[in-house]
Amino acid sequence: MTIFALSTSPGRGAIAIIRLSGDQTAPILEKLTGKPAPEARQASLRIITEPETGDPIDSGLVLYFQAPHSYTGEDMAELHIHGGVAIVDRLLDVLSGLEGLRPAEPGEFTRLAVLNGRMDLTQAEAVADMIDAETMAQQKQAFRQMQGALGVLYESWRQKLATSLAHLEADIEFADEDLPGGIGQAVLGEVAALSDEIAAHIHDDRGRTLRHGVEIAIIGAPNVGKSSLLNHIAGREAAIVSARAGTTRDIVEVSLTLGGVPALLADTAGIRAAGDEIEREGVRRALNKASEADIRLHVTAFGVAGDETTSDEARFQEGDLYIANKQDLGETSRPNTLNETDFFCVSAETGAGMSHLVAALNTRVQTSFGLTERPALTRTRHRIALQAADIALKRGLERAETGAELELVAEDLRLAMREIGRITGAVDVESLLDIVFRDFCIGK
Repeated sequence: MTIFALSTSPGRGAIAIIRLSGDQTAPILEKLTGKPAPEARQASLRIITEPETGDPIDSGLVLYFQAPHSYTGEDMAELHIHGGVAIVDRLLDVLSGLEGLRPAEPGEFTRLAVLNGRMDLTQAEAVADMIDAETMAQQKQAFRQMQGALGVLYESWRQKLATSLAHLEADIEFADEDLPGGIGQAVLGEVAALSDEIAAHIHDDRGRTLRHGVEIAIIGAPNVGKSSLLNHIAGREAAIVSARAGTTRDIVEVSLTLGGVPALLADTAGIRAAGDEIEREGVRRALNKASEADIRLHVTAFGVAGDETTSDEARFQEGDLYIANKQDLGETSRPNTLNETDFFCVSAETGAGMSHLVAALNTRVQTSFGLTERPALTRTRHRIALQAADIALKRGLERAETGAELELVAEDLRLAMREIGRITGAVDVESLLDIVFRDFCIGK
């Protein structure tokens, strides 16, 4: 069966691209243009007509990609036509009426690419990430993954386990043969090192943070200027500002980009013990947001007494920033417990010090959550599989230390290798396809 789809956004535009893939691609091009398919990978200007009547629909570029050298690994074609709604609708209607041709399902072109070995599952997921990327850092991460960086890392781990497993099974199966002594036991050190590498990869959360955004919470006592800081950093009046303490009762969030990384900046209620039922709920939500945040901006102000209550959520942590606001009224000295790089004197009223703070915040986000040379974990599906692999490896190592049968250790290595293979689709690819492609757009 040959499939087709509009691969550009629907609606009026300068051009539209319709893709076809399948063994009937070349014959269909001949029906539409009255000429054989163009030379592979060479654009050819053709008049596209309705096969039954010969009525012209449009003139445009026709590109033909011969299997297996195409995106899907099958014969493919692209029709580059004018982007008028009537033209596109008419050509899609004509294609729908041709025998052996049907509309593509969401993600079906990329799905075929995986099934035909043109890419692995991590690359397919990166295609969706490229389309959804809203910041430069997201685009760069998706492109690196689409080029195979993550798949190469996971496949190298799977190959290491395969080698270790082969040595271990050789020790089991040929124990009476003249093999190097303890060949099976010798690989356990390599397995332990690999387990540590996988565990470190699991705990490096910058890949998922880069996809979903860094959460930053502004916390502090009432009337220290948290809402003013939010508005200044966001560059718009997102939160209500008032001299009256306790104006903010709920979480006010603003999406923005910091250091090329998507971020969600949250203004919270002033933290203090007193207050009515509504204010107490606001404080509870503020502390909860502080505990979930990747970075906390601890705000104080000249002339505003801090709250005497303390909580684990509101304590200063590594990576946080301490901001002394209202410096137009007087100077605040840096607490001895803070480094100079974590302490900022600003005035949200006059803007003094704000550019320095925003620059530092951009740098902090980029350094902590931006791209690194090593590929980062990007999806929950990967994390679940790697956690299962790490559990199996640690269990196998514990069994080896306690003198358990090597057959049991080998089975744990086999389970770990299988879990890693599931990430790229080296095993169980069919069972994972629906999960990977459920959010894809039609035409990709």
